Amino acid sequence: MNLRVHTTGKWLAIAVSVSTCFLQGDILLAQQVVAPDYESVGRGAPLMPAIPGRQRTPPEMLEAYPPAEIDGYPQEYWMVGPFRSGNVGLDGAGKGEVVASATNGDAPPEIEPLPVDLFTSTDFYADRALWSDPRYFRCNSSEAIQAQWSTGLVGDNPPGTAAWGYCDRDYPREAMVSPYSFESAQAHYQALMAEARQRGGPTSHTYSTVPAEWNGRYVWPRGQNWYAELFWSQVPTVLSLMTEEYQTRFVQEAYHHGNTNAAQWPAMFCWPEGFMRRFHYHGVTNQPHQVLVTPELVQLLAGDADNFITNIHIGREFNMEGVVPRLGADVPQWYGETIGFWDGDILVTWTSNIQGWKVHGGMEFSSQLQVIEIYQANRDENDTVYGLNHEAIFYDPEALVEPIRIVRNLEKQSELGEGVPYQFIECTPSIFNVEGRATPVAPGTVIEYKVPDMYGRPWAENWEEFHEQDMERDQEEVDIFSFE
Repeated sequence: MNLRVHTTGKWLAIAVSVSTCFLQGDILLAQQVVAPDYESVGRGAPLMPAIPGRQRTPPEMLEAYPPAEIDGYPQEYWMVGPFRSGNVGLDGAGKGEVVASATNGDAPPEIEPLPVDLFTSTDFYADRALWSDPRYFRCNSSEAIQAQWSTGLVGDNPPGTAAWGYCDRDYPREAMVSPYSFESAQAHYQALMAEARQRGGPTSHTYSTVPAEWNGRYVWPRGQNWYAELFWSQVPTVLSLMTEEYQTRFVQEAYHHGNTNAAQWPAMFCWPEGFMRRFHYHGVTNQPHQVLVTPELVQLLAGDADNFITNIHIGREFNMEGVVPRLGADVPQWYGETIGFWDGDILVTWTSNIQGWKVHGGMEFSSQLQVIEIYQANRDENDTVYGLNHEAIFYDPEALVEPIRIVRNLEKQSELGEGVPYQFIECTPSIFNVEGRATPVAPGTVIEYKVPDMYGRPWAENWEEFHEQDMERDQEEVDIFSFE
């Protein structure tokens, strides 16, 4: 039985041969970062282990869950589960074979359940000392917790009969945190700028030299990296990345997904999606990203439940006089504000002035969040761009105990003049909170409606008012994730 909070030891290079049911044809360590042709202090550090995947993903497989078994990839890194394999339904949950270590209230062989866990607790705050034990979450990933009810894995007498994931699987914490020594996005950006200057840059592109072959429509497949839906990680490992307050927020959401079945997803209510939803699979992939490159501005347009527009202002500098670096008014923006520069055909960006928010099933983030992103073209043997390698490092001293890194590869589907044009998204509310539960309301129905405080964690206000009346939120803090 493995009850680790995080993985220790050195990274090991892994030769990956993925089962043919998953990857028929050329493969690539899809999560891997592209290394520069020189030793950089701030980009291209190896990523081990890299979750395997395709170079090109057929459209019909973009929504499919990653395979339950991956030949040649160590079993300890397989998906934590539990889940249903195969393609997904309208709710985003798998509809195929059940992949779990135990179901319907049974415990896995050789695993001794805790006396109380997320699915049987009446006060998760009081259980804080148990949060570092994967058994408290029945070794579920956070994605699996939020899908227990929709997939039917919650069992015959929910929530106490919820299914178990695999306690001996986990994605290493070392592969989640930043491999770089910087303590701030500013220091990181300045170091990459200094490297560019040592090499004669930053590059001032014109319309004749800017890498226009980047222009196009891009997608990325499900399960490609550790963050996108947190398929691959035990909850305590993810918690170990966060400060105590944000650990509590993460477990609060997991509890109301898995125990009370009172999900509060922003898209349900036509609320904003927030910056980090850009990195969550279902926020941005059901229609392609649109990438438009000009010498002064690079624009990334994406969206499923909302519109995500990232304008990268080339060559501009932040005003450093506010609470955080900014371009406009000293007011946080839902997707922040972004500056950048070119180092040859590599694009380096810095985003700041972000409005703190959440990603359902993932971490909440604060308005202190700042992000460094590096984009580089993936090219084939004919030097044709078939995708963009994207490395992002996140600095959030309020929410994170140290910076984290996410790597993904965007797969080019077509040029801008091909395919279905981007469909701008408008959202008309049809679901409202009724006694703390997301409830469809028919036109003409009269309900009592409380206007939410959009900057005061409205999801948590609903949980606390309707589902936590008998809980004690002011528990003495216990540092259960210390690595000292």
